[in-house]
Amino acid sequence: MPKKDYYALLGVNRDANDDTNKKAYRKLAMKYHPDRNPGNKDAEEKFKEAKEAYEILSDAKKRDAYDRFGHAGVDPSMGGTGGFGGGFEGFGDAFSDIFGDLFGGNGGGRNRSNVYRGADLRYNLEITLEEAARGAEKTIRIPTIEECENCHGTGAKPGTHATTCPSCGGSGQMRIQQGFFSLQQPCPRCHGSGRIIPEPCRECGGAGRVKRQKTLEVKIPAGIDEGMRLRHANHGEPGVNGGPSGDLYVEIHIRSHSMFEREHDDLHCEMPISFATAALGGEIEIPTLDGMARLKVPPETQSGKVFRLRGKGIRNVRTQSHGDLLCHVLVETPVNLTEHQRELLREFDEISSSNADHHNPKAKSWMDKVKEFFGT
Repeated sequence: MPKKDYYALLGVNRDANDDTNKKAYRKLAMKYHPDRNPGNKDAEEKFKEAKEAYEILSDAKKRDAYDRFGHAGVDPSMGGTGGFGGGFEGFGDAFSDIFGDLFGGNGGGRNRSNVYRGADLRYNLEITLEEAARGAEKTIRIPTIEECENCHGTGAKPGTHATTCPSCGGSGQMRIQQGFFSLQQPCPRCHGSGRIIPEPCRECGGAGRVKRQKTLEVKIPAGIDEGMRLRHANHGEPGVNGGPSGDLYVEIHIRSHSMFEREHDDLHCEMPISFATAALGGEIEIPTLDGMARLKVPPETQSGKVFRLRGKGIRNVRTQSHGDLLCHVLVETPVNLTEHQRELLREFDEISSSNADHHNPKAKSWMDKVKEFFGT
C-alpha cells in the first residue's frame, strides 16, 4: 500500500513552519495515543503514521529530501540520505519534547515544575426540613493547607535553604533511553521539584505547608433537596507549584422530621381522627410549615383518605413554585373504653349489623368475594 502524504497526515500546508507542524502533531498524538485508546488498532495505526510524518517534517534535511523526492528521499531502502538509518535518536528527542508537554515532562530539559490543580473536597452538611424549606446560612469548618509560618514556605529549617538536586541538576527530570526512544520522567530523588532540602523544617516536615482549619459561610437556598450539592470555587485543596485550588462541594442531607415526609416538593403527613369525626364529619387542625391550617372532613370519611392542601409544600429551588401538603387521614380505634362506652358500641354494632348492606358496603362486598372464592 502506498504511503500517505506526510503533510496530509498532519493536516498542514506544505509551507507550514515547524511550530505549526508541532501543534498539528501534538493534537493528533493526544487524540490517537494508545494510552487513550486501549485496544483500538485503527487509532494505534494513525498514531504511528503521525509520528513518522512529524519525525520527517521536523528535521530540516529529511524534510528537504522529502520535498524533492517524496517518500523515496527518506526511505533507507531506496538509498535516501534522510532515511531512518541513524535518525531514530533525533526522533526520540522530538518525541520526548512533545510528550513532555502532554504528560508532565519538562520539554527537553527546560526547568519547569509540574503544576497541578488541587483536589476537590466534599463536605456533608445535615440540615433540618425547615431550613431546607426556608433557606438558611450555616458556618462550617473545613480543612485547608497554608504556608508554614516557621519556614515561610521554603520547607527548610530556619537559617538553612534548599539546594539544587545533584541527580537531575535542578531540572526535575531524568532522561531514560528505551530502545529507539529517549524518554523523560520525574527525578526519583527530588520527585520532580529540582531541589532537595538537607534540613527540613520541624513544623511542616519540609513540605512548606501545614494543615489548618478555616471557617466558611454557606448560604443554603430555599427549596434545596436531599443530595443536592453547593459548589464553592477555589475552597478545595490548594494546587501544587502554583496550580489553582480545587473546589469544595457541600452535599446536603436533610434530617428526618417527626411529622412530615418529603417527596420532591410535596410534603406528606398522617393525621389521626376519631371514629366519630370520620363518621359524622367535622373540622380538624393540621400542621404546616407555616403554622396550623383547618381542614374540613366530610362525613363518612374512610381511613387512608388523602386530602391535598395546595401550595403548602416546599418551594422549588429552581422554579420557585410551591408543592402541596398531602394529609393522610388515619381513623383511630378508641382505646381504654369505659363500660358505658362499650355498651354504646355494642348497641351501635347491633343496629349496623341489622342492615349491613346499607351501613357497611365494603365489608359486605368483601364477604361476597370470600364466599365466591370458596364456592359457598
